[in-house]
Amino acid sequence: MKAIASFFYVGFLKPAPGTWGSLAALPVAYGILLIGGFWLLLAATVAAFVLGYIATRSITATGEDHDPSWIVIDEVVGQWIALFPVAYGAMMMSVEIWRLYPGWITGFLFFRLFDIWKPWLVGQADRRGDAMGVMLDDVIAGVFSAIVSIILAAIAHGVLM
Repeated sequence: MKAIASFFYVGFLKPAPGTWGSLAALPVAYGILLIGGFWLLLAATVAAFVLGYIATRSITATGEDHDPSWIVIDEVVGQWIALFPVAYGAMMMSVEIWRLYPGWITGFLFFRLFDIWKPWLVGQADRRGDAMGVMLDDVIAGVFSAIVSIILAAIAHGVLM
């Protein structure tokens, strides 16, 4: 369980294990996208969420700490969600995924911003104080980041001008 929750021990890197977890998620997502595209990333995200929830629930069952900093599987899930617009856009436009690098950058930066700042629904999920809250706050931060990436891409491509 510890290997899953820490994303193969990345969560034990210091300082800022959440940022390390988000960074580690990027090349793994890239590999997943090269192998199977958007749909495989979506399936991997769902699988990581389920496994992450089970691992987090098991580890935090003692009640000592509902969200140890070394648990970063939630950051991986949220980061992958933040990359959904990039993955889907590359698939729809038949473009190599690396060519959408601005989306990778904004996906990472905005995910970290929302995960640290915890605005609105992100903070509400975090305050649940249970394993589902640990996972959900990053899912919501990933969704918020994906929305921002879509808006920025629309502006960059002249859709919202």
